[in-house]
Amino acid sequence: MSHGSAGGRVVSSPLIDRYTGVSININSVAVNAVDPLTRVLFGEDFDREHAPWRRLAAAAPFRRRPGASSKERLAMAYERLRTVNDTLDSPAELVADPRGLAALHEWLGPVDPAFTTVAGIHYNLFLGSLLDHTESGKGVARGTARDVAGSADVAGPADVADVAELADFFALRRVGTFLCTEVAHGNDAVAVETTAAYDRERDGFVLCTPHAGAQKFMPNTSPVGGPKSGVVAARLLVDGADQGVFLFLTPLTDAFGALPGVRVRRLPARLGSPVDHCLTSFDRVFVGRDALLGGAQGWIGEDGVFRSEQSNRRRRFLTSIGRVTAGKLSMSACAVGSARVTLALAVRYGGHRLISGSRGGEPVPVFAHRSHHGPLVGALAIVFAMSLLHRTSLDAWESRTEADTAEAERLVAVAKGWISWRAREVIVESRERCGAQALLENNGMTELLAGIEGVITAEGDNVAIYAKAAAEMLFSAAPGPVREPEPPGRGPDLEPGRGPAAVSAPEPGDGPYDPSRRALTEPLFLDGLLVAIEAVWLARARRRMSQVPHGDPLARWNAASGAALRAVEAYAYRRASEAYAVAVAGLEPGSPSSSPSSVSAMAPSSAHDLLRSLHRLFALQWIDRNSGDLLAAGRLAPRHLDELPEAVEQLISRLAGHAPALVESFALPEEMFADWPISGAGYVDAYDDAEGAWHAVLAVPAAPA
Repeated sequence: MSHGSAGGRVVSSPLIDRYTGVSININSVAVNAVDPLTRVLFGEDFDREHAPWRRLAAAAPFRRRPGASSKERLAMAYERLRTVNDTLDSPAELVADPRGLAALHEWLGPVDPAFTTVAGIHYNLFLGSLLDHTESGKGVARGTARDVAGSADVAGPADVADVAELADFFALRRVGTFLCTEVAHGNDAVAVETTAAYDRERDGFVLCTPHAGAQKFMPNTSPVGGPKSGVVAARLLVDGADQGVFLFLTPLTDAFGALPGVRVRRLPARLGSPVDHCLTSFDRVFVGRDALLGGAQGWIGEDGVFRSEQSNRRRRFLTSIGRVTAGKLSMSACAVGSARVTLALAVRYGGHRLISGSRGGEPVPVFAHRSHHGPLVGALAIVFAMSLLHRTSLDAWESRTEADTAEAERLVAVAKGWISWRAREVIVESRERCGAQALLENNGMTELLAGIEGVITAEGDNVAIYAKAAAEMLFSAAPGPVREPEPPGRGPDLEPGRGPAAVSAPEPGDGPYDPSRRALTEPLFLDGLLVAIEAVWLARARRRMSQVPHGDPLARWNAASGAALRAVEAYAYRRASEAYAVAVAGLEPGSPSSSPSSVSAMAPSSAHDLLRSLHRLFALQWIDRNSGDLLAAGRLAPRHLDELPEAVEQLISRLAGHAPALVESFALPEEMFADWPISGAGYVDAYDDAEGAWHAVLAVPAAPA
């Protein structure tokens, strides 16, 4: 699928070719290298999975409205929620589709972060929790919103009441929200203190907020957007016994405000786009027995007795909030989309922002300078890695079996942390490369700069996510020597979900382990180095933990955690590099050249070569950061430390002229860019003054008589 126009649009100034050796005409590559790279980024099923959301991102309802106040922008987020809902054949099918939810965030998150916040809460956390925990869920997911509105055929007779209640949420007559964290409980949400006491006489539950620290923190529970209901995480008390934290469907507001017993107070404005985050508390709010979203984790029988198939209360809570994993996938998608947009803006702006040439020569694009384009080319390698790791984690989650669910869940979680942290770096770098222009709201970056901070915290704070993964990796298989890796997907060291063992320093000249005989151009050598980085940090963490006596778990964890968190980071880099390798292998060498007439003999000349060069740049920059440890472990030779910076520089030089083509592969619609003045060569026109003196017609002096 081609995303170029017929007019032969040139993104960067032609002057760029004398400095990079490559002149890029976007439409000459749109049907050649760009399309294969677009498929690499989005998969083979672009038309079904992504095209509908791309069209919405380009549509009039999602265009920027200059001068809108925070109040108007918040109202607009809910308007857009209804616009999207009206386009869906089946909201229930979207709820049941992690790929669809992720694609929604990937395309619309960069356009309106407030909208994707309320949409993700409504569709994933709220409706997803309802469908996952109701007997009618499977039937509803097969029907359309119109089916649910009035058909008993969607579910069995016993479920018709459930279906009728869900119809209001599918039709957005009521907006759904999610109330889990509290003022005093964020990452330790398993310890929330809101209670839901079972009332035998009324056969229902009484929700109470016992103190200020137990107020629900940051749900979008204000009356803005229409009447709302929420799923509330509360501690189930049965005959005074604490059975753990469960979710309860609870009406919160109507058209006039909070319902009796529900208290809602707006929190101060948050950084970034406006969302109606609130404090919410409950004063003896009664809900019926059907409000409990039960399942294997627990239920109240008709005899009023609590039963559960899970004895562990923490496991009951994690089962109840299982939708958070799909939320992590959506957060990763939002981060990927936001990083793409800001990077594309920076590359475009760098191509048409002219600065004075040396020694009074003609102006040159700022992108022509290595100090400018170097960080952006490095960011391109990272953004492709982010995209590929996101797709890998989506695939792992969708194809998981009972045996590998824990591994898939870990990959999704680590990917969310790694991708959102890398997105922050890319967004900050892109903003800086655009100077003061990018500090203005109308140029699109400031909102995404603030928005990525919310992504880093949402659905599990990144450090907490990494800490959980680090603990799992620390206590996995016993250490052993690292073997020379096989190609991705075949060797035991590179199997998804398996961490490497400890690294032992090989002796010089020790067969295939002799690094002095290896070159930085060998893919298998680079693969082995990425495995070794992870193993070095794991071994270091285990060693530090072993030095602390047993009996003080916190002290042992504190000793190991720094190195263990670095191991998780290395695990993410390794998995991203594996995803790169699979993508490179999937492109045929010698595919159409991106710009055959102007590529130098040393430059990449096809989509395959471009992707392979991006992969090498990604791997080498990470290896360079860890070269000291690799040298000490005997995985690098001293000469490699001199060769690494030179190899990185050569790759940046090769890729710089292709940067416009690479951002074109992001397939971002021109309608989006039209909202941001710095995206176009005529950005100065956005600041023109119709009454400026430069528009005045100078009077011609009258000729002397």
